[in-house]
Amino acid sequence: MSEQPEALRLAHLLTVLSDSVFAAEAAAELRRLHSVNADLLEALRLFAGDNVTHTEGERMEAARAAIARAEEVRP
Repeated sequence: MSEQPEALRLAHLLTVLSDSVFAAEAAAELRRLHSVNADLLEALRLFAGDNVTHTEGERMEAARAAIARAEEVRP
């Protein structure tokens, strides 16, 4: 059985233990950041691994998309 990532565990606790708008916003941000981190890790894996199934252009596109998502500023 795999453990749940800490960010998702905390997001769940925030939504279960509190009904405040702040808690809901914090939980949503934790989930978003967890997703962004997953995208960045995948892009890094494409570059760092011996991946022959993706072209250099595809790897660059994945990296640029992950970086753009990480740089998004949420109001």
